[in-house]
Amino acid sequence: MAAVQLTPAEEGELRARVRREAESLAREFAGIFSPETVERYVTESFDAIRGRARLLDFVPVFVHRYSRERLRALAQAEGLIARDRPEVLYVCVHNAGRSQIAAALTARLSGGAVAVRSAGSDPADEINPAVVEVLAGRGIDLSEEFPKPLSDEVVRAADVVITMGCGDACPIYPGKRYMDWDVPDPAGQPREVVEAIVADIEQRVRKLLAELGVAAVQ
Repeated sequence: MAAVQLTPAEEGELRARVRREAESLAREFAGIFSPETVERYVTESFDAIRGRARLLDFVPVFVHRYSRERLRALAQAEGLIARDRPEVLYVCVHNAGRSQIAAALTARLSGGAVAVRSAGSDPADEINPAVVEVLAGRGIDLSEEFPKPLSDEVVRAADVVITMGCGDACPIYPGKRYMDWDVPDPAGQPREVVEAIVADIEQRVRKLLAELGVAAVQ
């Protein structure tokens, strides 16, 4: 995608806001990671997100959230913070449709009893509007979600990794459960097809929760 062209003043302001996010995260993870490690993750996340023109105004917020997710995953993977519930990661190509649907339904149906993340091997600029609309009809708000790049630490932190159409993009680690769900891509599909895809994923999520010993919220 084309890089966003900023004036020197705009670039300076954007970087200053991102630095403030790094300082906030350094305080949150004090005693777990050094400020230098936090800054490196924030810089990497900034570089991954800042090219999305539609998200430019929200880049600092998204950088904070994406960096925090990665840092928490890294801390969990390395045993630096405790894990008190199963961790599930959903991966598709663009993290704009199937994986977002699955993550949202898992969060809703598990009632928070499952920690869930989603990512894309080639993330899009925004979540599929049809997916946002259909899930909104179910009372699920995706307005604060955004497509996120797949990173190594979120795979390492997961107990279950579920892929949907992303091939072999996901790294393989021993001791994890890997599943592939053959689910159609909702991109470009009419609402009724997207609704059918959501219903399909819901049934798969309910089955997964049962296998994890988690009672689904009705």
